[in-house]
Amino acid sequence: MHCESEWLRIEPITGSRRISNFCWACILLLGALGFFLVGISSFFGKDLIPFLSSQQIIFLPQGVVMCFYGIAGLFLSFYLWCTILWNVGSGYNKFDKKEKIVSLFRWGFPGENRRVCIQFFMKDIQGIRMEVQEGIYPRRILYMKIKGQQDIPLTRIKENLTLREIEEKAAELARFLRVSIEGL
Repeated sequence: MHCESEWLRIEPITGSRRISNFCWACILLLGALGFFLVGISSFFGKDLIPFLSSQQIIFLPQGVVMCFYGIAGLFLSFYLWCTILWNVGSGYNKFDKKEKIVSLFRWGFPGENRRVCIQFFMKDIQGIRMEVQEGIYPRRILYMKIKGQQDIPLTRIKENLTLREIEEKAAELARFLRVSIEGL
């Protein structure tokens, strides 16, 4: 939900709860379980899953290696499911003209720094910068230039915006903040 008025603009940021992450987590979980169960089946000499045959796999060394890959895959899958559950990277960008403050909020991993919030004054904003790299892996990122600090990314690195969408987003934000755009 995008919220905008004359004095306030709030842009939600999508985190780890994306369809692609759900798909990768499921694929990784099923693949890791398959490897692990085939490795265990080779130890017992009996197929635990009927459509995954382990009769030609000797437990030492192939079965052990398959169990190792299965366990490693289960750990990676668990990590990915945790990032999805905690929605790591989600948050919002809030631009408040009344308070003259910009707040960038993101959720992180559980712990002391779970909530990441950066605030600065609007008078410190020098401009909006676009980074556009075309090619096999196109990269289109929107940055905010702040006095005395490094540029702060406003869009996700993996967010696949078209050139037109990133230009429109930069123009809207620059118009709202009354700053210039760089990188066109």
